[in-house]
Parts: sequence; C-alpha cells; structure tokens
Amino acid sequence: MTLGVRFDSARAAAQAGAAWGFRALYDDLAPAVGGYLRLRGASDPDDVASETFLGVFRNLAGFTGDEDAFRSWVFTVAHRRLLDDRRRIGRRPPTRPIADVEPEIEGGNVEDDVLVGMGDLWVRQVLGWLTDDQRDVLLLRVVADLSVEQTAAVISKRPGAVRALQHRAIKTLRRHLIEQRSDLLEDGRWVIS
Repeated sequence: MTLGVRFDSARAAAQAGAAWGFRALYDDLAPAVGGYLRLRGASDPDDVASETFLGVFRNLAGFTGDEDAFRSWVFTVAHRRLLDDRRRIGRRPPTRPIADVEPEIEGGNVEDDVLVGMGDLWVRQVLGWLTDDQRDVLLLRVVADLSVEQTAAVISKRPGAVRALQHRAIKTLRRHLIEQRSDLLEDGRWVIS
C-alpha cells in the first residue's frame, strides 16, 4: 500500500503536528513493518513496531524526501530497532509469566485460527531455509516492497550484494520447495499421510 498523491499532504500534516497525518502514515506502513518484524523473530513485534514509529515520528520534522525515501527510512529504523531488540534479549534472561494468572481467552473461529497458525508456521519454516542476510533481503523486498537500492541502504550493503542475496534466496527456496513437492508425489500423484 502506498499513499501516492496523499503522501505529501500527510507528511506535511504530521510534521505540523496534525493527528490525521500521523495516522495516515502509520496506517500505510504499520502492517508491513509489523510483518517484517514478526517474520524476523522480534521478541515482541508490536512493541518493536511501536518503538519504530515513535522514533520515526519523533524525528519526522527533519525528514525531507518522497514516499519511497520515507518508506526506506522507516524500514531502516525498524531494522535498527530489531537489532536493538536482539541485543537487549541477549543481555537479559527471558522472563516467565506468573503461573496462577490465567490469560483472557478470546473466542473465535477455530478453523481460521488453525489455518492462520499453520500458514505462519509454514512461512517461518520456509524462511528458516535462508541465511539471515537472505531473509532480510527477501522480506524487505517482498513484505516491505523496497527497491534494491532502498534495501541496500537499510541493511548497509551494496545493491549488487542485495541482488545476489535475493537471487540465492529464491534459488534456495525453489530447491527446497521442489524437494518437498517430490516427497509428496508418488508416481505423479499426491501422497497424503
């Protein structure tokens, strides 16, 4: 999603302190930022996304550029917050919730919940086949919809390295998916266990 022609007015409104400008910028990028952080294994993706947007909005007054530059800047901040999150987790032992406090369980459609969980599990498994750099590149290119140059700026690599990482990531995914498919096929027919 992009704001398109509305970007300049939303940015200007946010820089002037108008709530609708902040909301428009946030609504446009929050799903992609959250998806990127979730798939990269942030300890609390919503918290890291909040920290990302706090940092972006705190420094928005000094931002100049078009929507592509803004998108790249936001994902650079998200990537850095993710690295901060990993360092913070590495210094602190994990905490456990108090056992006698029961979490609120929301009702819902069990079938939908299972399908979403299975899809999430499958995506994480597929991403697990990639190196960290390949995963970063693929997620920034696909989920964040950044260009090669923007992705290079976010992860501090050259555009040629980004292209090579993306190519190797796709090649790796293709190889693993073909192997999985051949494991499910027997004499040209699907085998379901």
